[in-house]
Amino acid sequence: MTNKIPTRIYLSEDEMPKFWYNLRADMKDKPDPILHPKTLKPVTSEDLAGVFCKSVIEQELDESTREIPIPADILDFYRAYRPSPLIRAYYLERALDTPAHIYYKFEGTNTSGSHKLNSAGPQGYYAKAEGFTSLTTETGAGQWGTAMAMACGFYDLKLTVYMVKVSAEQKPYRKALMEAYGANVIPSPSDITESGRKILSDDPLSTGSLGCAISEAIETAVKTDKCRYVLGSVLNHVMLHQTVIGLEAKTALDKYGIKPDIIIGCAGGGSNLGGLIAPFMREKLNGSSKTRFIAVEPASCPSFTRGRYAYDFGDTAKTTPLIRMNTLGSGYIPSANHAGGLRYHGMNSTLSKLYQDGYMEARAETQIGVFDAAIKFMKVEGILPAPESSHAIKAAIDEALECKKTGEKKVILFGLSGTGFFDMTAYTAYNEKTMSDYTPSDTDLKRGFDSIPDIPQNVCR
Repeated sequence: MTNKIPTRIYLSEDEMPKFWYNLRADMKDKPDPILHPKTLKPVTSEDLAGVFCKSVIEQELDESTREIPIPADILDFYRAYRPSPLIRAYYLERALDTPAHIYYKFEGTNTSGSHKLNSAGPQGYYAKAEGFTSLTTETGAGQWGTAMAMACGFYDLKLTVYMVKVSAEQKPYRKALMEAYGANVIPSPSDITESGRKILSDDPLSTGSLGCAISEAIETAVKTDKCRYVLGSVLNHVMLHQTVIGLEAKTALDKYGIKPDIIIGCAGGGSNLGGLIAPFMREKLNGSSKTRFIAVEPASCPSFTRGRYAYDFGDTAKTTPLIRMNTLGSGYIPSANHAGGLRYHGMNSTLSKLYQDGYMEARAETQIGVFDAAIKFMKVEGILPAPESSHAIKAAIDEALECKKTGEKKVILFGLSGTGFFDMTAYTAYNEKTMSDYTPSDTDLKRGFDSIPDIPQNVCR
């Protein structure tokens, strides 16, 4: 390419972020606090101590520290695969014949194939440092489970992964990779936990959900000696760890004086999206930027676009604290679409608050349209994207085509959060035209909404 901006913008190790950025510190109107389900009072460190590691509890409850230093050992862990490249999508721009400049931050350069390792590493490190010997977690599409299996292999920790049953069936090689790292992978719902047995008694043919898997993982953690639960999305400490994505992207763009007009991310629980937009959102919050932020979710699990902003449980068995978020209800069971990492009933509380306050947009996309975009991108950019990431690709293409209509030369940045090499069942269904689209009816959504607890909106004020 003759353009002065290179196709791939790499940072040096010295330019890697040395801190995580806590977006909540710069929010004038902060997310409502997490509540204890029995007292309806804000949770304390003691309330969470039996489930999570102490260090992540401190991060979860911290709303005032803007920059949280990354421990040297975690920086050393990151150096195995970071910094990740920021790529100018010249070939996609040419294929679309758009005046827009398109960039994507590519997080699929590690063995797990996704951004999830950015939080798995720190959570494994903290567990080891605090003297725990095993961890439990859930996984939807398998990216988080794979990343956590890698981290536990690195830190010599035992790991039990409850994998959403339909994803375990669709992606057997994800399961094999987790097991290669030493993890015990159990399709969820299972018959080895009380919560799993209850779910199966209500629906013996249940294909599972992240809410189901979370219930089983938490139950196992609290019943196992020297064991803690780790989570790959939704909570604020996870989004905090993912801010290395946005911090690196901003440093790379700043080197060339580039200011994005539109930033796009796929949205399931919110960690990837939040990590990408955080340092750019800071500028919008202080009034120095007019960047548009677009969250893209599957039409089959539309927590932003059709969900309710309410206090809800994070799991199907209703064992977690209450989080005020955009939610479809913890009892909502999404259809078995191929974007398994986006099949969660709720959205991160910080992102939900920003959405409610008008700082973000959201749109829902159907499955076939998303795969159309993935194939178009793959053919010209040479990267096989994960179904989750392809939601962001779909919106980026749509925005670039809009620029073609208007003649505007906008800068678009999107997050390519992972690769799709373990998603060939999905691509096969697309190629063979057996893939279907599903959008829940109002009646379908009502079943989930009916599971939302009746908590007064001003209970914490």
